[in-house]
Amino acid sequence: MKDYYHILGVDRNATDADIKKAYRRLAMQHHPDRNPGDKAAEEKFKEINEAYSCLCDAEKRANYERFGTSEGFGAEYGPFPSGFGDIFEDIFGDFFSAFTGRQRLRPAKGPDLRYDLEIDLRETVFGAEKIIDIPRYENCAGCGGSGSMPGKGPVTCTACKGTGQIRMQHGFFSVSRTCGRCGGTGRIITDPCRECSGTGKVRRLRKVSVKIPPGVDTGNRLKLSGEGEAGSHGGPNGDLYVIITVKPHPFFHREGIDLVCEVPISFPHAALGTEIDVPTIDGVSKLSIPPGTPSGKLFHIKGKGIPRLGARGRGDQIVKVYVDVPKKLTPRQRELLEEFASISGDGLSKGFMDRLKDLFGKEDAVHKKG
Repeated sequence: MKDYYHILGVDRNATDADIKKAYRRLAMQHHPDRNPGDKAAEEKFKEINEAYSCLCDAEKRANYERFGTSEGFGAEYGPFPSGFGDIFEDIFGDFFSAFTGRQRLRPAKGPDLRYDLEIDLRETVFGAEKIIDIPRYENCAGCGGSGSMPGKGPVTCTACKGTGQIRMQHGFFSVSRTCGRCGGTGRIITDPCRECSGTGKVRRLRKVSVKIPPGVDTGNRLKLSGEGEAGSHGGPNGDLYVIITVKPHPFFHREGIDLVCEVPISFPHAALGTEIDVPTIDGVSKLSIPPGTPSGKLFHIKGKGIPRLGARGRGDQIVKVYVDVPKKLTPRQRELLEEFASISGDGLSKGFMDRLKDLFGKEDAVHKKG
């Protein structure tokens, strides 16, 4: 059996005022808004409300004291009593005004904006500065964001007397509703600004400079503080988030902070070795190809890749060479290649043939044994 008096910390002779005072203190202490993510506080808060829903009602309190049990109360009223929001409004007043609409008068930050920006690979490597056009709502210059014509500010709403709330009393309970005449602001614009039609904001196309740091990649987000839409009631502007997309490059592709490209070489150059010119994002670089280079060999050109975002140093350019086999041969080329083939035999190295013989020799032995 739950002892509701013990839960609220009062004795059995406590007056209604004592119970109400104890409930207000404990509810404020254990309210979920003051203890986000705290399950113990949430359960304690429910228990406090269950106790108060019983003891604040004369008939329920009498039955509780007579029978000494709380059976039926939870099933009938749940963890929060009927009219709970109204009890809160009456007890806590402005502390819980967030539930009543009066928070609209407080300064509020404006909405954030998003802009998708496409850049090329060179801008990723070297950085850039872009000028973008952002459509956004700004405070009206004609009225300074008030919504009223200059010199004729808003007047106090006569329906709610400037509170933004219409309060109705039902015995112990006090019911508050947002004022329908002023929308909860407590003020009424009698002479709307002609430039913004009384809204206090106008839509403008604003040019914004965006600095692209070296090293950005697709999906990176740049935050421009205060470049979002205007706030309300003197609140600050929201922020602008620029989402980066890097366009594909016809020659390079990115792997982390490295740039990768493929470069063809001829068979004679692969066999004999040579020095070739390789395009990089910075310009042309020399690359030495040693004799006997196989197709698919990877070479690194240091410091020609992507900068480390927010740090020093760059990645490498990785060059993958492949042997370019000509589709058409001149008679002389064919003659020379045929002569090379006859000298080379079957074209397979002795080491490779030895490994094949060893492999298949073992397999033949296994089959014969079987």
